[in-house]
Amino acid sequence: MGKARGFLTPKAISNRIKSKGLQKLQWYCQAYQKQCRNENGFKCHILSESHRRQILLAGENLGKYIADYSCKFHSELFSTLSRSLGRKHILANTVYCEYIKDRHHIHMTATRCLALTGYVRWLGSQDKIMNLNQNFYNLSNRSSFSHSVFSSI
Repeated sequence: MGKARGFLTPKAISNRIKSKGLQKLQWYCQAYQKQCRNENGFKCHILSESHRRQILLAGENLGKYIADYSCKFHSELFSTLSRSLGRKHILANTVYCEYIKDRHHIHMTATRCLALTGYVRWLGSQDKIMNLNQNFYNLSNRSSFSHSVFSSI
C-alpha cells in the first residue's frame, strides 16, 4: 500500500523540495556531474565502485580533463559576461555569481585555477585583461569583449 502513494508520501515530497536549488560545492562530483545533498551521500558516492572506475579512467589522462574543463569554464564565463552583463564595469565576483546560477555549470575546482582571484590574475598574465588599478581589470582589445571590467575580489 505504501508503494501506491509513492510520490505523495511526506518523504517523497521532502526529497523533491530538497533536490531543488543549488547545493554546497564541496558535495559536487564534477566527474559524474552529480550533486550530493550531504556529506554522507557524497562519502557513499565516492566510495562506490562506479565512481572509482570513472576516477581511474580520468586519472590516466588527468591533464586533458583539467584542460578541457578549464577551456569550457573560460568560454562559458565569457559568454555569460557578454550575454547578460554586456559592456558595463562589473566586479568579477558578480560575473561569477551570475555564471554559477546555472545548475550545470563547470565548477572552478575542476579547472586549473582553484579560486576566482587566481583566475583573474591568469587572465591578466595572458593579456586578456589589463589592470586598471589594484583591484579592477579591463578586458583588452585583444579580446572580443573589449569594454567589460573585472575585479579580483
